[in-house]
Amino acid sequence: MSEKNREGKRTARERMLEQRAAEEVSSRRKKKLIVGGSVLAVIAAAVIVGVVVQNQRSKPETPTAVPAGTIGDKNLVIPVGAGNAPSVLTVYEDPRCPACGTFEREFSSTIDQLEDAGKIYTNYHIVSFIDRAVGGKGSKTAANVLGCAQDAGHFRDFHDVLYRNQPDETNDAFGDKAVLLSLAKQVNGLDTPEFQSCVNDNKFGGWVSAVQQDFDKSSFKSTPTVLLNGQPIYPKNGSEEITPANLVASVDAANQGKQPGTAGSHGQTPAPTSTASEANNPSPAAG
Repeated sequence: MSEKNREGKRTARERMLEQRAAEEVSSRRKKKLIVGGSVLAVIAAAVIVGVVVQNQRSKPETPTAVPAGTIGDKNLVIPVGAGNAPSVLTVYEDPRCPACGTFEREFSSTIDQLEDAGKIYTNYHIVSFIDRAVGGKGSKTAANVLGCAQDAGHFRDFHDVLYRNQPDETNDAFGDKAVLLSLAKQVNGLDTPEFQSCVNDNKFGGWVSAVQQDFDKSSFKSTPTVLLNGQPIYPKNGSEEITPANLVASVDAANQGKQPGTAGSHGQTPAPTSTASEANNPSPAAG
């Protein structure tokens, strides 16, 4: 074989090997692009899902049913007392919260008297986060029953009975509807078939969740949170430990020169027509 033919065959072989090598490089590159594209697509999908889930978590629920007479954005607040009272007391409470029980046992009679005298308009936010912390369902179940009591026109009386009979925080007795229905018998006129149905059907469960979502978005992180005309007064009222006496003194000082409002029976009033409801109570900053 001539040297020229050998050179020609070698060149052809080299060209074939080079072509195969180039094809393998191209194939590997395509596979990397496909795998890389798939990974990016999965990451993008995960990011989108995460954003959607986070948006859903941060978006307050709009309850389909709310207790009669509730006020505020999405009717999340239970009002007690005269809607035209010169001062607004705002209270955030969880039915299972032991500190809330302590506060109510010490202050409920004083607050009731201030409401009945038309001096304060109390706005209750019934939250339910303790179930998440210690397990059970007593916070949410009791919050729904408080909504049912409001719907029946007996919130204040049942609220006071509830806290007087509050179990230990880790005892989920309020998760038992029968226990709550038994307590309702202590309130004259509350234990009706309509009330029992409201309790057993968890009628205001969506409302309970919406109230908690609103609390989660606020700058408040514990209960009880108590404000007088937007200023925190618990556990300290200014530089002093709060007492029933200095609560009354603070209300009287805030109301000086102002006419008292007109409260209804046992603090129960219809939705107010005045602008008193939380008008002196700035919305908590988002946290």
